[in-house]
Amino acid sequence: MFTGIIEELGEVIKIEGRGSNLNISVRSGISSELKIDQSVSHNGVCLTVVELFDSGHVVTAIDETLSKSNLSDLKVGDMVNLERSMVADGRFDGHIVQGHVDQVGKCTSIVESDGSWLFQFEYESGSGGNVTVEKGSICVNGTSLTCFESRNNGFTVAIIPYTYQNTNFRNLRMGDTVNLEFDIIGKYIQKILSNNRTSQL
Repeated sequence: MFTGIIEELGEVIKIEGRGSNLNISVRSGISSELKIDQSVSHNGVCLTVVELFDSGHVVTAIDETLSKSNLSDLKVGDMVNLERSMVADGRFDGHIVQGHVDQVGKCTSIVESDGSWLFQFEYESGSGGNVTVEKGSICVNGTSLTCFESRNNGFTVAIIPYTYQNTNFRNLRMGDTVNLEFDIIGKYIQKILSNNRTSQL
């Protein structure tokens, strides 16, 4: 489990196809502290470390993961948001993040606003009951954020300077895709309500 508090930015230095999978090599400041079989969030996707090298690590993304995330769009030189799994006695600074991306969204607007940045995202609605609520939690590229201007197929987030400088939000452009993981509590509630409506028919 993760919290959506990004620890480090990693640089993609190699991408290698292995059948329908991708081996992604990443260099980062925390790579030397990782272990084989450890779970690490890459842009919000929980991936297993399969190899270590000097100041870097390798993870494998399978076809199912590639089809539901933006990892297939990665290029050498891209920066990815990294977070190690939460330790049991650690502070819970973000929200419950599983590292299981629900779907991708698209950045439709970036506006600088008095020292911060407002990012708007749109996504295909009706996908598995994925919803946002005003002032609710959303995970964008692994970053725990609070959404506002919540609507059926989109939302807005405000990015403070620290988050902008220490995540790959600083590299986002309009039209770019991002990984979205919706609040697990909201998804459970949505499913319960949907089942209740179905049983009443």
